[in-house]
Amino acid sequence: MTVICESLPLGIVVRKTPGVTRWQKWSWKVVAVLPGAGPADWRELRREGEAAEYHAATLTLTLYSSDTEAYLVALSAKTPGLYVVLGDETDPEAQMPWRPELVTVSAYEGQGYAESGEGLVELVPMPLGLIGWVRDFVAEHHVEEAFVKRKRDRKRIDLVEDGKGDPRVRQLSDVYRAPRGTFGGDA
Repeated sequence: MTVICESLPLGIVVRKTPGVTRWQKWSWKVVAVLPGAGPADWRELRREGEAAEYHAATLTLTLYSSDTEAYLVALSAKTPGLYVVLGDETDPEAQMPWRPELVTVSAYEGQGYAESGEGLVELVPMPLGLIGWVRDFVAEHHVEEAFVKRKRDRKRIDLVEDGKGDPRVRQLSDVYRAPRGTFGGDA
C-alpha cells in the first residue's frame, strides 16, 4: 500500500502574557495558526500593554493517507483542532524560551506528546479552510478497516498436574490442602 501525503505551511501564533504568580514571570500559549504563512522567527504581530502575540515560526503540516483514522477523531471533536508542540529552547543566547517543533492533526500523536510532559503542547482550533482541506483529504484517502477479533490460544489439555504445584519449589505437602487453622482450637 502506497502512503500518500500532502503538505501545507502553517504559521504558529504564540501569545505571551504576564504570569499570575511570582514564580512564573511570563505565561505562554499557542493561540492560532496561519495557513499558508511565510517564514518567520518570533516576529511580533501585535501588543496590548505587556501582552504580545508573535508569529513564532512556520512549520509544515503534513497529512498521511495512513493516518486518516486519527484525523477523523480530530475532526469529530466539538471544536476540531490540531496540536502544536513547542520544545524548550536549548540555546542560552535565544531571546524566547520556546522553539516550535511540530504541528499535527493526528489526535493520537498529539495525545502522545501531551502525555509526555515535555515542552508546551497546545490544542489549537482549526480555521474553517483548514478543516475543509483535512476533511477533503480524509474523504479521498480513508479506507475503513474491518475489525478482526483476536482468537484466544487453545488450552493445552496434555499437561498433567499431580497436585504438587511447581516441581521447582519444594513443598512439604500438597499445595491444595486446607491450611491449618491457627485461629480457634484447630491444632
